[in-house]
Amino acid sequence: MGHRLNGPHRLLRPPPPWALICSGCDSRLRQFQFAQANTPEAAQAAREGSRPSQHEAGESHYPYGGDAEVSLQYNPGWNGSSVNLLHVRAVGAADTLHYVWSSIGGPAVLLLATRSSTSALGIDWTRLLSPAPAGAVWIEPPGSVTHAAAVVFTKVFEYSETGAQEELFYPTYDLSDFSWASINRTLNHTALTAEFSGVPAADPDGSFSNGSLAFRVTAYEAGGRDEALPSLLHTANSSKVEFVLAGVAPRGNGSRFALEVAAVEEPGLAPALRALRSIDDEYTPTVFEVLSLAAQARNESSARSFLQWKATAYGSRRPRREDGIRCRSQGLRAANWSLPASSLVRAYFGDGAGSSYSVSALNISFGGEEGKVYEEKRFLSWSALLGFGQPPQDTFSPLVISIVAVALGTPVLLLLLGGCALLCARRQRYSEYEPIN
Repeated sequence: MGHRLNGPHRLLRPPPPWALICSGCDSRLRQFQFAQANTPEAAQAAREGSRPSQHEAGESHYPYGGDAEVSLQYNPGWNGSSVNLLHVRAVGAADTLHYVWSSIGGPAVLLLATRSSTSALGIDWTRLLSPAPAGAVWIEPPGSVTHAAAVVFTKVFEYSETGAQEELFYPTYDLSDFSWASINRTLNHTALTAEFSGVPAADPDGSFSNGSLAFRVTAYEAGGRDEALPSLLHTANSSKVEFVLAGVAPRGNGSRFALEVAAVEEPGLAPALRALRSIDDEYTPTVFEVLSLAAQARNESSARSFLQWKATAYGSRRPRREDGIRCRSQGLRAANWSLPASSLVRAYFGDGAGSSYSVSALNISFGGEEGKVYEEKRFLSWSALLGFGQPPQDTFSPLVISIVAVALGTPVLLLLLGGCALLCARRQRYSEYEPIN
C-alpha cells in the first residue's frame, strides 16, 4: 500500500496485505564525522573519514563480554524537551556500546559498538532537527566504530477476521505521524529505564482518547533474567524494549494488531530470522519458541547484533501464564529501496546516493483466539531484547536437571537393584541344594 486508507477495506488471502513501506531517502551506510564549526569544508572532510572496514575490524565485532558501567543521557547538548533522544552508554574494559533511542521522525534505535572505552556520541542538533539530518550524529574518535545497525518501529496495523478467506484492515497507524510525550519525566537513572509514549497527531476515530502506545526501554549493567514474564535472559551487551498498547479502543470486533519492524545493516551483512524451539518452558510456561533477527556476515553464522523475542505477548500489566497472547512473525522481507522514515537513522547513515546497505522488515502480529484477549482487557505488552554478539540462549536450570536426573535415574536404579536381588536369590537357592550321591 502506498497510501493511507480512509476506511476499512476487505482483503483476500493470500497474500497478506501488509505492505512493508519505509519512506525515506537512499543512503550509504557510512559514519559521518562533522566538525563543531559545521562548515561545508569541515563536513566534506568528515565524510571522507569512514569507519574501519569489516576486514580491518575483524573479530573486534564480537564477542563482547563482562559487566558494563551504564549511563543514561537525555537530549545531550540540547536544553529543550520538545523532542526525545536517549543515549545509553555502556562502557566495558576495552569497548563501549552505544544505544541511541529517539522518537524524532518515528521511534528507532541505533546500535553502535566501538573498540574504545572513551568513545563519545556527537550530535549536531540544528542539523538533526532540519529536513536534511544526514551527518548530524557521529561517534568520536573517528574510526572507532566496529559495528553499526539500526532498528526502526515503523507502523502498527489493526485488522480483524471476517471469514475463512477475508481479513478486514483498518487505516494504518504510522508511528512517524505520532506525537510523543517527553521521556524526561519517566527517566530513571537508578533502574536504567525510560518510556516513549505517544498518540496519533490526528485521531479521527478517537481510538486513543483514553489510551496510548509506548516503547519502554531498559538497560542492563550485568547479566541476569527478568522476573516478569516472558522472563528474558539478558547480558550486559543487551537492552530491552517493551511495546505496549494500553487503553486503545479497537475499531472492530475481535481486532488484532501487528507491529512492523525494520532493520538497517552494514554492507556485507545480511539479516537472518532464526527460530529456536525447545522442550524447556521453565521460565516462560507454554512457550517453546524463541525468535531472533540477527545481523551476520554472509559467509558465517555468528551474529554481530540481534533483536530477540519469545513467541508470546501478554494482556495484563502483571502478566501470568493465562494472560498469554499468541505472537507470530509474518516473514522477513527485503526492502532495499529506501531507508525508514527516521531522522535518527538518516542522521547517522546519511543521505548519499547508493544502496550498499541492507534494509529488511517483518511484521510481528499479536492475537489470541478471535482477538478476544485484547478486546476484553484493552492491554497488550510485547518484549524484545536488542544487543551485540550472539543472542542469549536459555539452558536447563540445575533444578530441572536434578528433577530429570531423579525421574530418569530412579527407574534405572530400581531395575539394577531388582536385578541384583534376583541374582543373589538364585545363587542362594543353588548353594543350599545338596546333590544325592
